[in-house]
Amino acid sequence: MSKSNTNKQLTKAEEDIMQILWDLGEGNVAAIVAQFDEPKPATNTVSTIVRILESKEFVSYRKEGRGHIYFPIIKKEAYSNQSINKLVDGYFQGSFKSMVSFFMKKNDISVKEMEAIMNEINKEK
Repeated sequence: MSKSNTNKQLTKAEEDIMQILWDLGEGNVAAIVAQFDEPKPATNTVSTIVRILESKEFVSYRKEGRGHIYFPIIKKEAYSNQSINKLVDGYFQGSFKSMVSFFMKKNDISVKEMEAIMNEINKEK
């Protein structure tokens, strides 16, 4: 993520739209609205939120006919990493170990499940 949006947090509504754009790859406002469950948000509301995402440098667009096709300029993984780091720093004093321990206790993860998680992490290294 660029320095300009590294510290920018998304609201729940903004994040919902980013999730849709990450899934779609790109789309106009109507395509974004179509992805929501009923009751769908108003087109004007989605349009406003997309423009906010554009001002926060999460989304860009290209002209197509009389409309715009929006697409994410921030990768989902980059935003996820930033969000996890803020979670770890804000609630677990920067300790990933403390966070994992917390989730293990709260979610009653078995030793077998933890080993599977560790194997996945080791594969990616």
